Amino acid sequence: MGQGGESRRVQAYDGELGAAVARAQEGDEAAFAVAYRIVQPGLLGYLRGLVGNDAEDVASDAWLEIARDLGRFKGDGAGFRGWTATIARHRALDHLRRQKVRPRATALETDMLDLPGTQSTYDQAMEALSTEQALELVSRLPRDQAEAVLLRVVVGLDGPAAARVLGKRPGAVRTAAHRGLKRLGRLIGAEGVTDESPRTLGESR
Repeated sequence: MGQGGESRRVQAYDGELGAAVARAQEGDEAAFAVAYRIVQPGLLGYLRGLVGNDAEDVASDAWLEIARDLGRFKGDGAGFRGWTATIARHRALDHLRRQKVRPRATALETDMLDLPGTQSTYDQAMEALSTEQALELVSRLPRDQAEAVLLRVVVGLDGPAAARVLGKRPGAVRTAAHRGLKRLGRLIGAEGVTDESPRTLGESR
């Protein structure tokens, strides 16, 4: 499914999600299960980019915290998506710290990332982001770009919501997502892009 279709799907689900969250806050366990089913796929994709194969475990920890603090949440479906992504990110960073994994160097972030990208590579990157291969490719981006792409495309957050999750200005997140998608387009277009083994954002080489 292309990014346009993905975005429409996310927006359509946000109305249902907001209603489910409101019922869950009143103690409706079935409604909480509905909210989980809507949010979990994107959240898991985001966490795979952050912690690799440990994503399921980190997601479980995140959902325990989400369930515990649900009464404190105020907002709509889109807000809930951002709130859960923030919690998941904190759990992922805690996990990486426990593993004593150093953040990846950002030496890849050079002026070459500012080279003009063709619209076709940008679109190609967007089209492929729902695939497992794309998640492996995202892990090769500088961390700020990888997180921006994951939050915007995989979790389905808009620019301001993604910026809140990352604690950055919306413009910085918009730029990081754009650069990341251009670089993904080049990676997807390159031959042998799957030869390297996948790694998480926290790993260094």
